[in-house]
Amino acid sequence: MTYKERALAALNHTKPDRGPIQDGPWATTIRRWRREGMPDYLDASDYFGFDKWTTLGADNSPRFPSKTLEETEDYTIYTTSSGGVRKSFKNQESTPEIIDWAIKTKDDWYKKIKPRLEPDFTRMDWASMLAQYQTAREEGRLLVLGGVHGYDLVQSYMKSDSLLMAMAEDPAWVREMFTTHVELMIESAKLMIEKGIRFDVLFTCNDMGYRNSSLFSPKTYRDVVFEGDQMLFGFCHDQGMKTMLHSCGCVKELIPGLIEAGLDCLQPLEVKAGMDIVELKEKYGDELAFMGGIDVRAMADPDPSKIEEEIARKFEVAMKDGAYIYHSDHSVPDNVSFQQYQRVMQLVKEHGEY
Repeated sequence: MTYKERALAALNHTKPDRGPIQDGPWATTIRRWRREGMPDYLDASDYFGFDKWTTLGADNSPRFPSKTLEETEDYTIYTTSSGGVRKSFKNQESTPEIIDWAIKTKDDWYKKIKPRLEPDFTRMDWASMLAQYQTAREEGRLLVLGGVHGYDLVQSYMKSDSLLMAMAEDPAWVREMFTTHVELMIESAKLMIEKGIRFDVLFTCNDMGYRNSSLFSPKTYRDVVFEGDQMLFGFCHDQGMKTMLHSCGCVKELIPGLIEAGLDCLQPLEVKAGMDIVELKEKYGDELAFMGGIDVRAMADPDPSKIEEEIARKFEVAMKDGAYIYHSDHSVPDNVSFQQYQRVMQLVKEHGEY
């Protein structure tokens, strides 16, 4: 099977020749693996035989100029295309520190952000995109429309607690912000499709959970987020695309709403947040495919039996009808050695055959 055929078989709940393989090691993890023996001339995806997917997308930000405000040996402070200010640390893998947000009042949205969210052809790097598309089709890769939307996107403009309060106190406004961005995503996708780019799947990010629960209730999801999800997933289905969502944390309570909105596959299934693929597969496996759910803590455990039991137990359930794509339960941290991850891949390939 080609990479495309294998992934689509899984997403269509049929059995491919083997389970598709994807993962996301940290940059610091890659550096560690190179020190421990991974060849410099290969990236991790080639060395470990990940399935090849090509992700294309538009710049759907407000496109504020990005510039460096301060730089030292340890960090860089800079403005973002979303109008905020961030601080990134150079010698550690971490989420950038947020220094300032673009939206502090409702007027900021209407005067500063929304007018900058009109679709146009300049949001795409056409030369690069069309070349990548041609290569992907020649190599049988899965063609992915990538993006970010909903709560996860708007929190790049607003302080998280301010956004959550607004979702409760002014849901119509927040819903408008969410749907405005979805409309831009859809119009940008239409421009790419008009130029001959045919996508196989949507992979969009909207983190809606934390360790113990979703960040907001299922009712708030339906009142504020659902309309945008339904618009986006419906458009993709009309174009013959499957829909995949990356949503970190515990989002179990939101799954019924996501299914109703049109979601086909959920990722990454963080174990430490209570997202157990065995439980989820038994409850929602007829309606959803799953990607992820393999505990990185077991990968890093010095006792190799931990990861062996983790993969054997979960693959037995997750792969029953084919609707499973291997991935770690978020991304692979740098406490996982090269030797340990080689063992992970050996187990994935052993247990991932049909």
